[in-house]
Amino acid sequence: MKNTGLRAKDQLVDVVARVDLDRKKAVAAVVAAGALAGAGFTQAMAAVTPVDRIVPVAATSELAAAMTGQQQPEAMKTIHAVDTAVETRNLLQAEQIQVQHHVREALRTAEGTYAKRQEAIRAEAARQAAEAARQAAEEEARRPKAVKPAQGSFTSGFGARWGTSHNGVDIANAIGTPILSVMAGTVVEAGPASGFGLWVRVQHEDGTITVYGHVDTIGVAEGTKVKAGQQIATMGNRGQSTGPHLHFEVWVGGSQKINPVGWLAARGVQL
Repeated sequence: MKNTGLRAKDQLVDVVARVDLDRKKAVAAVVAAGALAGAGFTQAMAAVTPVDRIVPVAATSELAAAMTGQQQPEAMKTIHAVDTAVETRNLLQAEQIQVQHHVREALRTAEGTYAKRQEAIRAEAARQAAEAARQAAEEEARRPKAVKPAQGSFTSGFGARWGTSHNGVDIANAIGTPILSVMAGTVVEAGPASGFGLWVRVQHEDGTITVYGHVDTIGVAEGTKVKAGQQIATMGNRGQSTGPHLHFEVWVGGSQKINPVGWLAARGVQL
């Protein structure tokens, strides 16, 4: 009976020993398998990550400890397989998307700035045009409606003279003295004229024509729009003349010759 008990005890110890050995073999096999897997993973990741930073879990003591019940499962480290080509492509795509976003934002900003600048330029141009128009209107308002046709000495009046009819007035001065249009109007003739040598005729808004004779040079052409006080010629001694002077006439309605003195006086001009 005693021997039977001893044999049973020996058998139990033998079983326990075999179980413990099998358990150690299993742990060793898992560790070895993890080491082999870790070595392959390390080689795959060597191109992007230093080898010493990749530690396969199965090759560490944590897994062995967990397998033997010495450490809780939640304390185990985990890793994930990484496809470097996919990750690189994803990174490049993300960067490209970000760059495109920045380019679009830059273009929108540039377009907005350009549009605002163009609007400012147009507004400034409109302001300058309005200011120029205002100044022109003020200048025109200040411009006299009628002026004296030339500076000089009044030498002869309207009417009978030396047995003939003198249909205008004479203002004497040096050759080259400016001759001005007495009022705004349109040049209807500028060139040679019988008895006057050269003349200029200007028709005004009411149909009246003013005549400037014996001129030396002509500064306007037929059809030219002129303003009151604008130079149209220079004083000369051409044609039937006894000395440098301007012969000035006024034709009301385009043909009726009247005394320029009264006509000019009615418009605030004294000879």
